[in-house]
Amino acid sequence: MKANILRAMHWLVKDARPNDSLFFHYSGHGGQTKDLDGDEEDGHDEVIYPVDFRTAGHIVDDEMHRILVGPLQPGVRLTAIFDSCHSGSALDLPYLYSTQGVLKEPNLAKEAGQGLLGIVSSYARGDLGGMASTAMGLFKKATSGSDAYQRNIRTKTSPADVVMWSGSKDSQTSSDASIAGQATGAMSWAFVTALKKNPQQSYVQLLNSIRDELEGRYDQKPQLSCSHPLNTNLLYVM
Repeated sequence: MKANILRAMHWLVKDARPNDSLFFHYSGHGGQTKDLDGDEEDGHDEVIYPVDFRTAGHIVDDEMHRILVGPLQPGVRLTAIFDSCHSGSALDLPYLYSTQGVLKEPNLAKEAGQGLLGIVSSYARGDLGGMASTAMGLFKKATSGSDAYQRNIRTKTSPADVVMWSGSKDSQTSSDASIAGQATGAMSWAFVTALKKNPQQSYVQLLNSIRDELEGRYDQKPQLSCSHPLNTNLLYVM
């Protein structure tokens, strides 16, 4: 139930002190809703769905960040796993890393290229109105995406060591699985399997190992995000 999940979140971080190590795992349904405060590059907040969400409502990433990340002091470590659909930024952590350990930023150049194709297509059809509309939409998306990214860097960076592993990109779903006769989330299974095979992995190695376990079985791409810049070549510690 929603109340129980929120209560557990508050309990987890209450009285956390430097050198404490906290762990949070959610495996369940997730989704997206319209972003109302302008902190999302794609215009959507990520949410999780408690069993009573139809009556109690969902839990939005902004609220989860406020509860789980906001109160933490420097020196506190929180490891969070979100094995749910559209979970790439479920905690709104501003630093997202690639499988090469490189910090990702909004790929505005790629989006600009896609937008220019639309402008060229409109021009070829003689649709000047469509061309202007596409150009304006591209400008708004590029500027709002950049603004949201810079805002999150300013407001959602935390001195605490918060590391989140998520089951998929914000735009993807996360699969349920039945492995060895047991129901599980595919990403949860891949995370445990990768660590069992090699407990001594760096952050970037573990991200790649998790993806390798899912390769050929599922299309989802697990993500690694952090509350502050991270040396991804360090050994992963929970």
